[in-house]
Amino acid sequence: MTGEHLLITGGAGFIGSAIVDAALARGYQVRVLDSLRADVHGPAPALVSEPERASAADRGLRSEVESTPESASPTFPGPGPESGPMREPGPSFRARNARPAGLDPRVEFLLGDVTDPDTVARALEDIDVVCHQAAKVGLGVDFADAPDYVHSNEVGTAVLLAAMAERGIRRLVLASSMVVYGEGSYRGPNGFTRPGPRLASDLDAGRFDPLDPETGQALEPVLVSETDPLDPRNVYASSKLGQEYLATAWARSTGGQVAALRYHNVYGPGMPQNTPYAGVASLFRSAIERGEAPRVYEDGRQRRDFVHVRDVAAANISALEFTAHSDSGIFRPFNVGSGIVHTIGDMATALAAAAGGLTPIVTGQYRLGDVRHITASSERLRTELGWSAQVSFEDGMREFATAPLRAAVCP
Repeated sequence: MTGEHLLITGGAGFIGSAIVDAALARGYQVRVLDSLRADVHGPAPALVSEPERASAADRGLRSEVESTPESASPTFPGPGPESGPMREPGPSFRARNARPAGLDPRVEFLLGDVTDPDTVARALEDIDVVCHQAAKVGLGVDFADAPDYVHSNEVGTAVLLAAMAERGIRRLVLASSMVVYGEGSYRGPNGFTRPGPRLASDLDAGRFDPLDPETGQALEPVLVSETDPLDPRNVYASSKLGQEYLATAWARSTGGQVAALRYHNVYGPGMPQNTPYAGVASLFRSAIERGEAPRVYEDGRQRRDFVHVRDVAAANISALEFTAHSDSGIFRPFNVGSGIVHTIGDMATALAAAAGGLTPIVTGQYRLGDVRHITASSERLRTELGWSAQVSFEDGMREFATAPLRAAVCP
């Protein structure tokens, strides 16, 4: 039981909230910084009031900040008649004694944006270690999302790291992603290879598997390791790799210790639903709940590694403890996956069967930014941190088929 003071950015989100629960169980004193942005939490997330906390001198940062000007943003009703109007969450939002409904009362909550230096400086008061989960996720709607991805992910990380450097906080767990690899690893006639982006002409013709340039035959997919080349192929992926590069530079400059967790396909209770930024598991679940058949792109044989959110939370706790005894100046990436390969079609079929839904439809459609196969080797995480996935695909899918999701949100 550590007793250390932990800041979790994005701690009110899907993965962040699972990490909060795991950290509390491990004995951390937890503070959460979250902007409650509308494309994750909805336009008016449920907030509740909380008692006044001890003074800043006695307890550190309070869960209160100043109000923005009356004309700055629209208001919506507060959590109770005594609370008065509350402002719509945004980068400059400030609320007094308000917290997301359902957040453990032991958690100290700050409503604000990680891209705001003043907010981040307050959030880091008396903190020993940081778990940085706040990010804009998914492929997005179109390239118009690019500025938001770069601002939310790269600028937000830069602001956080600069503030940590100023305060002398040297331990960081960074939420990264499998998307930094681009396509997965493959074996061809001449050994291991990394194919280039798939051609639209091949995809239009239903040739979905990457081909060997010499023989024209489909390559054999194999597990990705942390030493494989990095090749981000969309804006989200580029921004996640940008976060890694920033954290690497910070560690070298300050002597800090970074564990970067490259999540594979995370699923579980509390995923956001009905949003273009959500993962495929959430989209399938949402379709089943609407009484529709899940629509599976390509031929449904895309290989993925589906890992339960509770296992991801446990990996974060292991990574936090890794930073307490790792060498100074280190940046160490870890794949976080179950280590067991399933296809996207497998997931759709398992969810539909468990929920009594309609049989999935394989559409043959594709998104040019998608990769064909990417599955993880999590051997480094098992060997160095002693972590292993505990939730099987079968048990996880049965639970997820009927587990509560977050309310529908807007892009």
